[in-house]
Amino acid sequence: MKKYTVLYIFLLLKTLVLSQNLPDKPKLVVNIVVEQMRYELLDRYWNKFGNEGFKKIIKGGTFCENATYNYLQVESAPGYATIVTGTTPSNHGIVSEIWFNRLKDRKFYCVTDNSLVNSLPHFDNNKYSPHFLMGSTFSDELKISNYKQSKVISVALKDYAAVLSGGHLADAAYWLDIETADWTSSAYYMDSLNNWVNEFNNKNFLDIYLSKKWTTLYPIYKYTESLADNNSYESGFGYQMNTFPYDLSALSRKFGKFIIQFTPYGNTYTKDFAIAAIVNEELGKDTYTDVINIGFSTPAYVNELFGMRSVELEDIYLRLDKDLAHLIRFLERFVGKNNLLIVLTADRGGADNPQYYEELGMPVGTFNSDRSVSVLESYLKAIYGRKNWVKAYYNRQVYLNQLQIDISKINLNEIQLKTAQFLLQFKGVANTATASVLQTADFTDGILRKFQNSYYPKRSGDVLINLQAGWIETGNYNQAPGYFEQSSPYRYDAHVPLIWYGWKISRQKIVRQVHISDVAVSLSRLLGVAYPSGATGVAIEELVPAE
Repeated sequence: MKKYTVLYIFLLLKTLVLSQNLPDKPKLVVNIVVEQMRYELLDRYWNKFGNEGFKKIIKGGTFCENATYNYLQVESAPGYATIVTGTTPSNHGIVSEIWFNRLKDRKFYCVTDNSLVNSLPHFDNNKYSPHFLMGSTFSDELKISNYKQSKVISVALKDYAAVLSGGHLADAAYWLDIETADWTSSAYYMDSLNNWVNEFNNKNFLDIYLSKKWTTLYPIYKYTESLADNNSYESGFGYQMNTFPYDLSALSRKFGKFIIQFTPYGNTYTKDFAIAAIVNEELGKDTYTDVINIGFSTPAYVNELFGMRSVELEDIYLRLDKDLAHLIRFLERFVGKNNLLIVLTADRGGADNPQYYEELGMPVGTFNSDRSVSVLESYLKAIYGRKNWVKAYYNRQVYLNQLQIDISKINLNEIQLKTAQFLLQFKGVANTATASVLQTADFTDGILRKFQNSYYPKRSGDVLINLQAGWIETGNYNQAPGYFEQSSPYRYDAHVPLIWYGWKISRQKIVRQVHISDVAVSLSRLLGVAYPSGATGVAIEELVPAE
């Protein structure tokens, strides 16, 4: 007993000494977002992960097992905005990647900023800024707290992922130029690319990656967590190119170098550039806390081509686990574990192929927006006369022609309600809500609360639609984008990993529900700075206990 008592006291004293050696604040915060990583994928691939990637930060940190998005349209751009602002689209204003603007009578992309005056031709196609993002982010508040002494840099293959993550005061945001596949930025951040960025681009890492063949990391028969490689639910790269191996050299000649995004080397390319940014910008090397946001977009691209249960997606995650392990090793050497705070989550989850679910016997289907809006138009014409009552339709939102409604002296609340009630009759529609109701009522829970959390008056439609679980949307009404990124409030879209690791983070699991809007608030509290201006999330008490 004496031996165990002495050992216990020794361990206790060692813990106290280590805790006393921790700095007041971390030198570097690393905010990692893995796109479309629904929570269940961690369990699915767990036994194949190594010990230095996902497993290391989960076992050595705080793992929130029930972290969810608490709004209706769980999409990528709103997800990135929610992570850093600590609130929902109803406050930060990023309701989707694209929305319809009534005053301009056209669609807007969530980061387009045509007011930018670019000084270099290379930036002409990259007029992007966070000016549509309402309120501050946690890194904005960090920079405000120390008069912009902290550095904030964002890196992601997607432009909006980098721009929204960085907030308004980021020193730089970098993304992949769609034409050259080089890392680029915009005049919002700089007049020209820094020398180290040009040097990185000139090293031709892309040519090295694209000279390879994408084969499975392990023998393909070991990919037992996935469907067969030649299953019928994949579109792949087209032209029957949906089975291993993939000749990346041939694919790049056919589609261009941006094909890197659809391969595991998209993650590696992102990781390598993030490391170059940390080294060259000397992040975490002075007395002020710095922040780097890293978005791994490749899992989303691969899921869209091959599906949630493909061998390709499994291989992406097994290789991402190794990239993550390399990144963590570098970070712990560069700034030290006690000076490092890592947060890893996802912008959203992802749905399975409805054809796969249908063959299993699950109740699924497709909602055709073209046909539905056409029938809605006929219905409104029969009631009110004339036509063109629907101005636009985007992402399960109906924008009515309010000018025509005003001229016709029709009550807006009335036509919104008739539209919502009519759409409820379509197969696959679970709920609808009108803008009038969402602006005047105050829902505290349930699906209508999620409607309200997704609704931003200046950008949302007159009627919002929620489909039944398992249903997806098809159609391309009124020159909408050529793709419809599926989104829903259901668990497969809303439930994502949330992992904290490093500085002052204890080893524990949190099983109660937390929201992704709690992330920025918890970070602000950990760093001792003001909460983001529009924050509605709360600090995770188990992570940041009350003093």
